[in-house]
Amino acid sequence: MQSEMTSAATNRNDDGSNPFQPILARTRTVHQSVGPVAYDCVKVIVVRDGSAILFSEFGQRPVKVGDVILLGSNVLCGSEPEGSITVTTVYLDTDYVHDQVRWQYAGLLEDRFNAQGFAETIYTEPAQVLRLGEDHARMLEPWLDELVSLSLDGDFVHHYYRIHALWFQIMHVVAPFIRASPVRVTSSQRAHIRPSLPRDRRFVPLRAEARTAAGLLRNAPSRRWTLEELAAEVHLSSSRLSSVFVEAYGKTPLAFLTMIRAENLAKYLRETDLTVTAAMQRVGWHSRSHATKLFRQYVGLTPGDYRRLRIQTA
Repeated sequence: MQSEMTSAATNRNDDGSNPFQPILARTRTVHQSVGPVAYDCVKVIVVRDGSAILFSEFGQRPVKVGDVILLGSNVLCGSEPEGSITVTTVYLDTDYVHDQVRWQYAGLLEDRFNAQGFAETIYTEPAQVLRLGEDHARMLEPWLDELVSLSLDGDFVHHYYRIHALWFQIMHVVAPFIRASPVRVTSSQRAHIRPSLPRDRRFVPLRAEARTAAGLLRNAPSRRWTLEELAAEVHLSSSRLSSVFVEAYGKTPLAFLTMIRAENLAKYLRETDLTVTAAMQRVGWHSRSHATKLFRQYVGLTPGDYRRLRIQTA
């Protein structure tokens, strides 16, 4: 799930070390379906050419040139290109985003730790499609191209100030379109999806126990996990595991498991001829109604609608 992000974020020095890049960008053209997949970072995706049908917690949305997709960390999102779509994606470490919020609202926040709760309060939509329009989106293109070039160069220290300047120019155009709310007003504003707290700044959790627990869930998503069983596997109490896991991934272990099951169910629906019920059981869901509700919550479509969408766009 994080392989693309990890490989992009770990350009190696000559001595073999992995310098940290809190912000990087990539441009690619997609001809086949993607996801739904989730990344342990914030993503800002600018549509440069073509169109696609996007699906995430906001449901099913068409996107085209002039649109920008904003995704929080560990939020499932997928797409079905209508022919092809070219996008530039900016990947942002969550700590880096919290630092920006802290300084943007320095008059209101005492320190960077207050920024997480503040961001959780005003940026409650985990996935948004921003309709900038072609004119605004075209303004971003030279800045995006240069940001991609500097990211590929890999020398973040040398390009530090220019990378930040480019990012702030991009956000100066995008930020007015981002929806913010002081209260929960829609069903997609989920209380159990929270921005992650400060960690070791390498797109991986600080605690080894959290990494191990996440690996266990990824490797055996069909198992009927309980929090107590998972905690015993990593030799922590249930409450302590919940604390370190939320700190690492921004959600509880069982919410993380639900996300993985939704991702795997989508894969079975795309790549196999299993019935919807059989696919649900294979990922660990044995109640069709419950599975349908959770899948729709995380992917934006029912399993049946997702499979029909794949057939229509094939």
